[in-house]
Amino acid sequence: MLRLEEITPENLPDAVNVKVAPQQERFVAPVLNSLAEAYASRETAWPRLVYDGERAVAFIMGNFDPGHEIEAFRCGIWRLNVAGDAQGKGYGRFAVDAFLEEARKRGNARATVLWEQGEGGPEGFYLRLGFRPTGEVLFGETVGAIEL
Repeated sequence: MLRLEEITPENLPDAVNVKVAPQQERFVAPVLNSLAEAYASRETAWPRLVYDGERAVAFIMGNFDPGHEIEAFRCGIWRLNVAGDAQGKGYGRFAVDAFLEEARKRGNARATVLWEQGEGGPEGFYLRLGFRPTGEVLFGETVGAIEL
């Protein structure tokens, strides 16, 4: 049974131990870095763990900042880390669907994600979920958006 949990002191070690496949490390920051960023942005950050039974298999961090000057940062996925040996089992989709449901509950009509281009990168995954490139590039990354 899949479930989503907030990050707590008790499950922090589980979160830090979610590691992507080695060839994907260049595309996403380690969970520890994301948690530091979430702490610094605690008013707007939305970090969560995906569990399959007792095992943490994925980490997602979204951001909800409706007043942000950059539209792509008002409602978006900042990070998605799926454990390398747990990929291809629907955990990433589950995490993204949970984020999108939270976005809808908060009254958002659109969500964004940024990805770096490159072989083995996450672009195909996000396109399969319905995100589409907006034509905008921020910090060298493609901005994708999905209408909710």
